[in-house]
Amino acid sequence: MAYLLDADVFIRAKNLHYGFDFCPAFWDWLVAENTHGRLFSIEKVGDELHAIADDLSDWADARGPGFFLRPDALVLPALAQVSNWARGQKYTAVAVNEFLQVADYYLVAHALAGKHTVVTHEVPSASLQKIKIPDACVSLGIKCMTPFEMLRRERARFVLDNKRGAD
Repeated sequence: MAYLLDADVFIRAKNLHYGFDFCPAFWDWLVAENTHGRLFSIEKVGDELHAIADDLSDWADARGPGFFLRPDALVLPALAQVSNWARGQKYTAVAVNEFLQVADYYLVAHALAGKHTVVTHEVPSASLQKIKIPDACVSLGIKCMTPFEMLRRERARFVLDNKRGAD
């Protein structure tokens, strides 16, 4: 089991909690966890990050397919299962069509195929106007958590360098 990160995890980390300029340890931790086979994202998320055209897209481009997984033979039947689930719910046709065209759909299918845990900032919603990742995960038996839950579970630590105080 590995973690699969949603695009919003990277975007919010860069913009809010773990900017490249003041918390490089977060980004180093992501790379280290990926190297150990415990953390990934998917190609479609990488495409979304690339489209931003900023320092986050540069970081994502440097990661490559070892970080941003491409769909494989196991994902294809999972895509069908997730699609059938979405169409079988009470969501509006617009909500279903939108879901099936964005990275969220592929992220859920990758997680289902690989028995991975999805990491996202999204929260469940009772709205039928948009399919949220946590709602799809719960319905399909996929574990889902926030980035903060993942970091605590994995005991990630971003500790200041003690040498800095000597300056």
